[in-house]
Amino acid sequence: MYIAQEESFGPVMVISKFKNGDVDGVLRRANTTEYGLASGVFTKDLSKALYISEKLEAGTVFINTYNKTDVAAPFGGFKQSGFGKDLGKLVLFSLITRLTVQINEKAT
Repeated sequence: MYIAQEESFGPVMVISKFKNGDVDGVLRRANTTEYGLASGVFTKDLSKALYISEKLEAGTVFINTYNKTDVAAPFGGFKQSGFGKDLGKLVLFSLITRLTVQINEKAT
């Protein structure tokens, strides 16, 4: 479906059916899009949700909720949904260039 392949903004949610137990098939379908800003997993099986969240190519994975986030949590997507992360402490590392200089004073 066109809507499942595009990065739609606004109050839009794509819900897809899948065969019972075909988690890897769902992951293949979800990861074929060129975007990866956010995704949501709704299930009673927390171990399955965690497995899916590790395999999804998305910057944020919501489990049994959607669009609830902490302002200190890193935000950003994968693929065509942005470069790197914004917000949170980890974003500082992308702004810092570390340099190590070692000098042998006796050689000069």
